[in-house]
Amino acid sequence: MLDHFPVVTGFYHEDTCSIAYVVTDPATKRCAILDPVLDFDRACRGTHTSFADRMIGFVRGQGLRVEWVLDTHPHADHFSAAPYLKEIFGAPTAIGEHIVTVQNIWKTIYNLPDFPADGSQWDRRFRDGERFRIGELEGKIIFSPGHTAASITYCVGDAAFIHDTLFVPDGGTARADFPGGDARSLYRSIRRILDLPPETRLFSGHDYQPGGRPPKWESTVAEQRAHNTHLRGDVSEEAYVRMREERDRSLPLPGLLLDALQVNIRGGRLPEPEANGVSYLKIPLNHFRRVG
Repeated sequence: MLDHFPVVTGFYHEDTCSIAYVVTDPATKRCAILDPVLDFDRACRGTHTSFADRMIGFVRGQGLRVEWVLDTHPHADHFSAAPYLKEIFGAPTAIGEHIVTVQNIWKTIYNLPDFPADGSQWDRRFRDGERFRIGELEGKIIFSPGHTAASITYCVGDAAFIHDTLFVPDGGTARADFPGGDARSLYRSIRRILDLPPETRLFSGHDYQPGGRPPKWESTVAEQRAHNTHLRGDVSEEAYVRMREERDRSLPLPGLLLDALQVNIRGGRLPEPEANGVSYLKIPLNHFRRVG
C-alpha cells in the first residue's frame, strides 16, 4: 500500500549543493527533518536561518508534526540547523553512535581539551541495525562509514537516505580523505546499500550538477548498480580504492571544512559566547598544508 511508504520532499541548498529532506508518513502526517542546513555568509562569517525557515514553512503549511531532527553525519561543508529546528518543533535530535570517534579526532585537531566528546550534544545516538519510527513507518539504521567514521544511512519504508556515500549515478561517489574517512570502508558501505532491494529509492546528500544540469538527488538501487560512474562493471574493492584515493588526492579541501566541523561536532551549536557576547571559531593553521 502506498501509505506504507514515506513521502519525501527535498530542499536544495544552492550555496553548498546540499539536500535536506522532510520525510513524512502520509497516514499520520508525522515527519522527520533530515540534514537541515544553517546558512552561513562566508564574507562576514555570519549565520542565518533562511533555508531552515523555508523547511519550517513547508512543515507548517502541510500540517505536519515533526518527530525527529536527524543528522546522517557531521558535515564538513555546511553548518547543521538541527538545534534551531529542535527549538522550533521540540523534536529530539539524533545521529549515529560513532559520532564520538569523529568528535575525538576533531577535538585533537582543534585542541579543545575540555570538549565533551561523548555524543551528548544529540538526544539519541543510533546503533547499526537499530529501529525507530516516524508515525506508523518503521525506520532502520545502516552504519555506513567511509566518507566519515560516523556516517549512517536511514532506511524508512522503500526509501534510504544515503548522505555522502553515493551521489546520483552521473555524480559518482563521495570522497573519503577527511580525517577518519577511509575508501575501503566507503566501498563496503556502498555495497551494503546496493544490497537493498533494487526498487529502493536512494536520496543523496549532495548534487554538484555535472555538466551544469539541474539538481538531482533521487535514484534507485537498480539505477546505481547499472549506471554509477564510479561503480560500472562491478568494480572490485581494490580497483575502487585505487580510483577513490587517487581522485581524492586531486581535490581541494571544502572551503567550510574548518568552520563547519567545529560547529557540527557540537551538534550544530556555535561555540559558547565569550565575555563580550560573541562566539569565535578556532582555526588551526597549516594543519592541512598541501605541498606543491
